[in-house]
This record gives sequence, C-alpha cells and structure tokens, in this order.
Amino acid sequence: MGTLALDTQNASSDIYISLGLKALGKGVVGVPPVLSLLSTLLERSIQRNETLLEAKHIQDAVTVFHGLRAPGLSIRKYIDRIFKYSACSPSCFVVAYIYVDRLLQRSEVKLTSLSVHRLLITSIMVAAKFMDDAFFNNAYYAKVGGVSTGELNRLEMNFLFSIDFRLQVSVDTFRKYCWQLEKEAAETLQVERPIQACRIKESWSNKDDSTCASTIAR
Repeated sequence: MGTLALDTQNASSDIYISLGLKALGKGVVGVPPVLSLLSTLLERSIQRNETLLEAKHIQDAVTVFHGLRAPGLSIRKYIDRIFKYSACSPSCFVVAYIYVDRLLQRSEVKLTSLSVHRLLITSIMVAAKFMDDAFFNNAYYAKVGGVSTGELNRLEMNFLFSIDFRLQVSVDTFRKYCWQLEKEAAETLQVERPIQACRIKESWSNKDDSTCASTIAR
C-alpha cells in the first residue's frame, strides 16, 4: 500500500488546501474542489480529442474501456457519485488522473465520451487500493460505477498491465499534477467572471446584451 504525504511546510500546501486535498481546522467540508476541476479538465480533453478525430475522419480504436454509447451520467456527476459512495480520499482522484495519463501515453486508448467513465471507475479504484488504508472491494466499486464485477475485474487487469503496474507516484509528480489542476481553476475563473458579469447586466436592463456575449466567445 502506498502513501503520499502532503508536505505542509512549503508553498505547495496552499495548492493542496485550495484543491481540498488537505483540511483546514476540523476537515474538508462538502465536496472538494478537485472533483469539479478534474471533471472540467477531462471534458475539455474529450472535446479536443473528438473534434480532432472528426476533423481528420479517424476511427477511434475500440478497446476494453469503450462502451457502445456514452452513459447518460455526466463526468461531473459520475465523479461525485464515486466520491460519495467510495469514501476514498480526495488525493485518490489526483493519483487516478496520473494513472490515466500514464495509460494514454502507453496505449492506443483515447480519452473520449465512450471511454472516460470506465477509465475513471477503474483508475480511482486502483488509486484507492494503493493509497488508502481502507477501501471497498471490486464488487462494491462495480455497483458504484454501473458495471458488472466481472467487467471491472477485466478492466482493472487491463489497466494495470497497460501502465506496467507503475502505481508509485512521487511527491514531485503529484505536485506537478496539482499545479495543472490549479491552472485549470484559474482558467475556469477567467471564463466565469465575464459570464457572471453578463448575468448581472441582464438584471439591470432588458436591452440587448450582444456586446457582452461577444466578449465571452473568444
């Protein structure tokens, strides 16, 4: 079982706290921000990948992680569901993202709406087993993820071989991915500010707000 101590004696501590990976006072209240940031980052990656595949008329390679159709549950709701019922530590979601990135670099799997849900449930389960002192078995995670136990077993085995069982994550690597999520938070805030400004403007006046809309769509 692996451990990844979050260093509280350096500048990274602020990032860990802002992502909800480290508690202030009595603990993290509610859903840690890392979940929404991860879902946003994944959604953007999927949009880029699918746009590229469509533009180049490339057929996505079907792998064990691909479903016949995209699940009705959004990435954000799916991640929230896993967090709610698995009770794994927030750090597991960062480690799971690192695992997924390793798999994408070493295999023909592409992150799309057909593969992301199976990659998420598998990587988060593997991260929880490696990171946390207590975790549920595959049958429980299968119910949470909406797949059969047999399928999740196959996904886990394929996932582990695809990353060559490289489960150890150094503190430097963990910090690097946390910085990436922090950057995602800053970019998201830049987008949300003009949107919020538009909503305020609408409450002031019923006039055409096309100038505001053109500012958002850059």
